[in-house]
Amino acid sequence: MTEELLVVRAQLGERAALAELVRVWHVPVWTYVRRMLDAARADDVTQEVWLAVVRGLPRLREPGRFAPWLFTIARRAVIDRLREEYGEAERIPDGEPVMDDPVEAATDRAALVTALSGLPVLEREILVLFYLEDLSLEDCAQICRIPPGTVKSRLSRARRLLRDHLTERGFQP
Repeated sequence: MTEELLVVRAQLGERAALAELVRVWHVPVWTYVRRMLDAARADDVTQEVWLAVVRGLPRLREPGRFAPWLFTIARRAVIDRLREEYGEAERIPDGEPVMDDPVEAATDRAALVTALSGLPVLEREILVLFYLEDLSLEDCAQICRIPPGTVKSRLSRARRLLRDHLTERGFQP
């Protein structure tokens, strides 16, 4: 069954179709959110995303564009959480430092995750959407509400920043 048909069936109230959409898209959404936030916050934000999807699904006009619509909702949820926390951080100086997971710290993948988390949010977001979620330039542009040319320039800057960050840590390009 095609994704578009699943979306239409879910819009009509079929619970099994909605459950299948969640089954197919839960991990990609959680992974995106996790790459933008830490693990502790990813579960909560992902639940907020699915709640927004359930509420907004009947208003989705183009069922064939479900993935960009879904990641737009996920992006908004991440941005809302970051805004909330940045506001709290301004009110609470010298908060506790975030500790890395010691198991992940031993792997090259953890170095990449750490390097990604060290990038500015806009550049990190573009790298995650384009390379890790395999979305097209056009889909990234739609999700981030920016022109495709801006996506390209952010990708270029993000790749350079990531390369510089990894080089500083001793990794060879």
